[in-house]
Amino acid sequence: MYIWEHSDWPHWQFDLSQLVQPLAGVRHQQGRLIGRMESLGFRLREEALLKTLTLDVLKTSEIEGELFSPEQVRSSIARRLGMDIGALAPVDRHVEGMVEMMLDATRRYDQPLTVERLFAWHGALFPTGRSGLVKIQVAAWRDDATGPMQVVSDPVGHEKVHYTAPPAGRIDPEIAVFIKWFNDYGLVDATIKAGLAHLWFVTLHPFVDGNGRIARAIADMALAQSEGTSQRSYSMSAQIQQERTAYYAILESTQRGSMDVTGWLMWFLGCLSRAIDAAQQNLLSVLSKANFWNRFGEIPLNERQIKVLNRLLDGFVGKLTTSKWAKLVGCSQDTAYRDILMLIEQGALRKSDWGGRSTCYELVLPLVYNQSPTAGPLGT
Repeated sequence: MYIWEHSDWPHWQFDLSQLVQPLAGVRHQQGRLIGRMESLGFRLREEALLKTLTLDVLKTSEIEGELFSPEQVRSSIARRLGMDIGALAPVDRHVEGMVEMMLDATRRYDQPLTVERLFAWHGALFPTGRSGLVKIQVAAWRDDATGPMQVVSDPVGHEKVHYTAPPAGRIDPEIAVFIKWFNDYGLVDATIKAGLAHLWFVTLHPFVDGNGRIARAIADMALAQSEGTSQRSYSMSAQIQQERTAYYAILESTQRGSMDVTGWLMWFLGCLSRAIDAAQQNLLSVLSKANFWNRFGEIPLNERQIKVLNRLLDGFVGKLTTSKWAKLVGCSQDTAYRDILMLIEQGALRKSDWGGRSTCYELVLPLVYNQSPTAGPLGT
């Protein structure tokens, strides 16, 4: 029996005595992180916000197997928020739609959730009216014309059904109850509401596709309400993507259980706590980047050098060689080597101890000693 089949659905039950301590811990973490963000200068807050929002869009899509270009996501967010990051990359309309939904949820967190708003989010997610190559119903509830809505895995012919959603005929009244509950600010703590809203919406599964992404956007909206700010400083989606096996396991067991969802909320609060911890590292990387430019920003650099240095500062994956440098900026290896050699002479790069057939290089990062240095060029 699924939870939506119980006679007392959707009257959620949870043991508040078990949740008090983790909830207080998360609230304390939220307050500390917000305080650290507010202590930064405008330029650094802007960079931290851009990094967090970019990560959020990338990871909530990655959970569903959709991979976006980080440069496109970053450019789309920067353009919408009026941030100057230099040259902007051309952006695919699917990226634009995902960014539009996420920003609407978190920056207009104090506006009511409505059916029209949910339809607009769904339409933004599927601007071509297709999910992959398959034409789907967009900005409308599913009709179950091809059978019940099910979450399945494994190859065709050997499918494993993880979950079956309520029949399409129940969606309208069920969504009406959900929206009324979500818009009533006084019913439950907003952080608990984020966890319940996530579970509730993904359990209803009202759309043909995109339910997980919209459920996470709704949860982010509730978290923004809990903090009273649209300045996102951590990514819940990034942490869920990192823990996706546990996420799907707790979700499936909860949807097959009773109306007591204490276990789900304990997991949600734990995941949120770990997301905030990860954001502290994100903040350190922003400070490290700012300190780097504070030290080396006065050196006359060409556009190629600024671009690669920013890529390294933003978390370049792998080993930097002259051939990778050349590919990143579209120049010859001789030009790449001259760029690198100049940065080594200035003390911004050094040869790495990694070894291997090719010589590798790495950044020389100053210590993060100041939480409000003057940031240099953000670049792209």
